[in-house]
Amino acid sequence: MKRVPAAKFKKQCLTLLDRLGPDGILITKHGKPVAKLVPVHADNANLIGSLKDKIKIKENILTTRMKWDAESLRSDR
Repeated sequence: MKRVPAAKFKKQCLTLLDRLGPDGILITKHGKPVAKLVPVHADNANLIGSLKDKIKIKENILTTRMKWDAESLRSDR
């Protein structure tokens, strides 16, 4: 991944955006990474279906398994 100091990024932002590769750019300040610029489509497409057959859901994930009564939460005015 290409590393670019923040000052250089500020000066050449539009040029860097035009040349942005699939790995993106790591923006640094004083040599330390502060931000990562990646193309919109680069990371998202790989996420869809990436966990198939890697995790197993044991129970109903749509419930907290706690019983509650909505009427008991209503405040009397």
